[in-house]
Amino acid sequence: MSETRSRRRGEQLEAAILDATWKELKETGYSGLTIERVASRAGTSKPVIYRRWSNRAELVLAAWARQAPMRPEPVNTGSLRADLVELFSRIASRAGDIMGEMIAGVMGEAFRDPEVLALLQERLRSSPLKIALNRIVDRAVERGELPPVELPDRVTRLPLDLIRGGAMVTGGPPQKEEVEELVDDVYLPLLHGLSAR
Repeated sequence: MSETRSRRRGEQLEAAILDATWKELKETGYSGLTIERVASRAGTSKPVIYRRWSNRAELVLAAWARQAPMRPEPVNTGSLRADLVELFSRIASRAGDIMGEMIAGVMGEAFRDPEVLALLQERLRSSPLKIALNRIVDRAVERGELPPVELPDRVTRLPLDLIRGGAMVTGGPPQKEEVEELVDDVYLPLLHGLSAR
């Protein structure tokens, strides 16, 4: 084992740690996850993990990003509504039952630790969702479905906030009908209201 540990470096070691974190999350949930158990599963040590991630929340967010990357390029269906439904559905597919508990746990740490809060805020600012939504809206403007409109950061975060909040309350991602309701009853009216200003 020590021979294997000494050979793994860089990306290979990081991948092993993040994969071990994800397996621990699935087995124990966020509340049961410990750095010690992750280290044991990954065949490394706690100090090695702490050199890369300063706390459990940061490690969990990195593992989640590795397991469920968000594709920033949305499909182009030719319709604003259909593009939004597709994008919201992708977000919802990431919002499985583990996401609800994980995000709740990370949010709990964010309230206690300013560094975790800053990390969450940075993740939101650099989210591929912003790029995807702007592309969808730009295409809709080109097709004449919307007048030109600027999307404030809060508006680009809203789909994730709505779906994440719903997943935390219900324990699972929204179903297809709920995704369509979010698009039809919340997001499309918001976009039209912004473009009318």
